[in-house]
Amino acid sequence: MKELLEYRVKLVERLETATEEFIAACREIQDPHELPAGTWTVHQIAAHTRDVDKLVYGMRIQRTLHEENPEFSSFDADEWMAAHYDKNEPVAKILDELSKNCTELCKTLRELPRPAWSRPSRHETIGGDLTLQLWVERSLAHIEEHLLALKKA
Repeated sequence: MKELLEYRVKLVERLETATEEFIAACREIQDPHELPAGTWTVHQIAAHTRDVDKLVYGMRIQRTLHEENPEFSSFDADEWMAAHYDKNEPVAKILDELSKNCTELCKTLRELPRPAWSRPSRHETIGGDLTLQLWVERSLAHIEEHLLALKKA
């Protein structure tokens, strides 16, 4: 049990640190609208990461905390970007919102009672018994994926 509790503390710490590293990496890019590598600009990656953090993983974490075994639909990131991406949105605003969302989420996670981490949810294609901890892990993995892409660029 001690190892699990330590893992969760480190998970939240890493979520916070990875978000800070991601934001710093985005801010280092001179022109966020240039294509450094891949198919998306830094601006697009920042907007996508902020949106997924809030609308997918953040929402799944909150609903799992407050609802009994909620079910989640799949999220099509490309479809979302096509419909909602605003190339004129200031990158500073995007990054500030991501930072705020992460800070609030990490505060919530640090205050959770132990049983909350195991609260279940379902996904329309993945199935059931998906815990709150899994959504936190996936949130971190998503941020780290885009952080790595920025570092490679």
